[in-house]
Formats: sequence, C-alpha cells, structure tokens
Amino acid sequence: MSNIAAALRQEITRLARKEARSLTKALQKASAQYRKDIAELKRQTRKARAEIGRLQRQATKGGDAPVAEGPAEKIRYSSASVVAQRKRLGLSAADFGALTGGVTAHTVYKWEHGAARPRSAQLVSLGAVRRIGKVEANARLEQLRAAATKKKRVKAKKA
Repeated sequence: MSNIAAALRQEITRLARKEARSLTKALQKASAQYRKDIAELKRQTRKARAEIGRLQRQATKGGDAPVAEGPAEKIRYSSASVVAQRKRLGLSAADFGALTGGVTAHTVYKWEHGAARPRSAQLVSLGAVRRIGKVEANARLEQLRAAATKKKRVKAKKA
C-alpha cells in the first residue's frame, strides 16, 4: 500500500510542477519584456535629460539670443554656398558680414574658405539672407548704416 501511495504522491508532485512551470512561463516572458521596456524608457529619459541640460546651458550661455520655438528648420552650410550667396547679392565680404549678424569681413572669408564654421545664430542669419534679393539686401544695409551713424551722433553729443 505504501508503494502505491508513494507512487501516487510522486506523480501528483510531478504533474503539479509541470502545471506550475507552464503557468509561470508566461509570467516570466512578460516580466522579461517589462524589464526590456523599462530599460528602454530609462535610456530615453537619460537622453531627454541630457538634451534638456544642453538646451538650458545654451539658453543661459546665449543670453539675449532668441530661442527657436517648435521644430527648427535644419539649415545646411557649405563654404561654396556662402560664396554663391555673396556673389548673387553682389556684396563685399564686409557688407555680407553686416547682414549676417555683424561679423567681420575676415570671418566671412574664413567661412568661404572652410577655415571656420558659422555659429548657430549666424546660421539662422545665413538662412535668412538666402531668402532675400539684391534690392532687399541693399535696403537692409542702408538701414544698418543709418542706425550706425545715428549711434555715432548720439555718442558725439554725449562727449
């Protein structure tokens, strides 16, 4: 009798383990998937925090520089395009520099020869200059010159 009871107990134990394994296998798969999802979310959070930190540093470093809202247009830059734009507008390097955020003629020459690359604010100005024609470029230069002479007059009166 004890042999039958022992055999029955062993068979019940074996079947119970088999059933428990089949039930927990789905839970193990779900748990593994959840761990993968959590790891991916952690990576995304880390990237987002790094991007936020970079943008905050850029905003505090830039000071008065306008921060673009929404998705910014990616402005491509090449030294050949700077040369082409300047020639298209018929401007000297100094005038072109004045239009693109008040940079010097030497800086424009560096851009044209690939020795330097414009900063992000200057890239935005370069993108704006691409959209204007000769007449508008000359009008803007006249406005800049008028503002400069007005400042000189105010300084001279104060002195």
